[in-house]
Amino acid sequence: MSDWNFPGKATCQQGTPDMSISTPVFRRLMLLTSLVLFLHGSASSLFAQQSSLAATVQPFVDRHELAGAVMVVADREKVISLEAVGWADIEAQKPMQTDSLFWIASQSKPITAAALMMLVDGDKVHVDDPVEKYLPEFRGQMLQVEKDDEHVLLKRPQHPITVKEILSHTSGLPFKSALEEPTLDLFPLSARVRSYAMTPLLFEPGTKYQYSNAGINTAARIIEVVSGQPFESFLDERLFKPLGMTDTTFWPTEAQAARIAKAYKPGTNKQGLEVTPISQLYYPLTDRAQRFPMPAGGLFSTAHDVCRFYQMLLNGGELDGKRYLTEAAVKALTSRQTPADLQQSYGFGFSVSPTSFGHGGAYSTNTTAHTDRGLVTLWLVQHAGFPGNGAKAQETFRNAAFGQVQ
Repeated sequence: MSDWNFPGKATCQQGTPDMSISTPVFRRLMLLTSLVLFLHGSASSLFAQQSSLAATVQPFVDRHELAGAVMVVADREKVISLEAVGWADIEAQKPMQTDSLFWIASQSKPITAAALMMLVDGDKVHVDDPVEKYLPEFRGQMLQVEKDDEHVLLKRPQHPITVKEILSHTSGLPFKSALEEPTLDLFPLSARVRSYAMTPLLFEPGTKYQYSNAGINTAARIIEVVSGQPFESFLDERLFKPLGMTDTTFWPTEAQAARIAKAYKPGTNKQGLEVTPISQLYYPLTDRAQRFPMPAGGLFSTAHDVCRFYQMLLNGGELDGKRYLTEAAVKALTSRQTPADLQQSYGFGFSVSPTSFGHGGAYSTNTTAHTDRGLVTLWLVQHAGFPGNGAKAQETFRNAAFGQVQ
C-alpha cells in the first residue's frame, strides 16, 4: 500500500496510510470546527432567549393565576420576540397563539388620538380650538356647580371645552353618559356624542384630570364631521390598511371571533379562574346591526397589529418608508399635555413619562414604547382581575424582556 502523500506529513509506519494533515490545513479545519460550534452555541443561546419570556411567565399559568398571554418585544424596525404562553380557552385546552385576538379596550384611545392628529397635520383641525367649532351641539354646554337629590345648580364654564382637553381627559366631561347603558356600543357615535353635549361638565375645563371615554369618543366624532367619513372607514383607510393592521376592527368576523382569547376573572374566594364576558360590549361581537364603533375602547386586535402602530410612533410617525404623522404630531401625542400642577401625566390619548408612552386596557392589556431604550413591550391578556400573584405576571414579562435585549 503506497503512502498518502501529504506535503509536510509526519513519518508514519510502513504499510499504514498517513492520516496526518499539514499544519495549515489542520488549522483551517480546526477554525471551521470552532466556527460551527460557535454558531451552534449562538443558535442555542438565541433559542433559549426566544423561549425565555414564555418560560418566565409559565409559573403564573401553572398556578392558575393567569390563563395565557401573548408577548412582544420589538425595536423600531423589527420584532425581537413574539411568544405565546398558556391558554386561549382553558376549558377546551386551546393553547394561546401568537395571532390570537384580544379586546384591547382603552388601548383604542391612542389610535383614535393618532387619527385625529392626522387632521391636525392636514391643517383641518386645531387642538386649541373649542370643540363647538366642529360640533355645534356643544354650544352653550353648562357646568355643574352643585347637585342634590332634588336640584342641580348650573353655570357657564369659564371657557368652552377644547380639542386639547378632550384628548387629555381635562375637559370636565364624564366617563360616559346615561345613554350608554347597559353597554357602551349600542348607539351610533353621533347620538352618544350629542348626549355628552347635553350632560353638564363636572369641573371647569382644564383644571382637573378625569379619565373620560366621552372625551375620546367626541374626538372621533370630530374626525367624522371634518373628514366626511364614518370613523371606522377613516381608520381603515388612513391607518389600518396602510400599516398592515388587518386584524384590527370593531366587528370581528366569524373567523376572527374564533381566535379571540376567552376572558377570565378570579374564581370563587379569589381562587383559580372562571370565564367572564366582556361586560362593556353587546353580544354577539360580530353584530354590525346593533353594535356601533366605540372609539375610546371598542377595538379588537392582535400583537402584530398593535406592535406595528407603536413602531410607527417610535419612528417619529414613519414606518417602512411611509409617513403617517409628522414628528410634531407624534411629539404632541406622546408628550405631557396635562397641566403641570396635576398629578397625572397624560398626552393626547397616551399615558406618558419622560422615558415612555403607552396605554393599558380594561382587561389588563398593555403596550409601552420605551423611548429611552428604543423598544416596544406588548402584553396581551384577557383578564378582569387576577387571583394570587397573577397581576405580577406583566412586570415579570417586562423584566425578562429588558434582560433579553441587554
